[in-house]
Parts: sequence; C-alpha cells; structure tokens
Amino acid sequence: MVNKMDLKIEELRLELNKLSLHKRLTDPELINASQNLDRALNDYQKLLKEKK
Repeated sequence: MVNKMDLKIEELRLELNKLSLHKRLTDPELINASQNLDRALNDYQKLLKEKK
C-alpha cells in the first residue's frame, strides 16, 4: 500500500510542478492540484503512523 501511495504522490507532485510552470500561483487549477497533493501527503503520514 505504501508503494502505491508513493507513486500517487509522485504523480501529483509532477502534475503540480507542470502546472506551476504555466499558471499563476492563485490559479484555481494550481490550488486544486496543491490541495490534492496535500491530502495525499496527509494520508501517507497517517498510514505510516498506523504501521508503528
């Protein structure tokens, strides 16, 4: 499950980086991509805490 989340986080990070090259920081699409990455990172942290 962790490996699957690693891949998802990397995909979201790449998407955010691509958008940031062409969009303003206040663009709703960029904000949405950032929030999606934040949620994925939070879920990942929760998963790691549960494994301990």
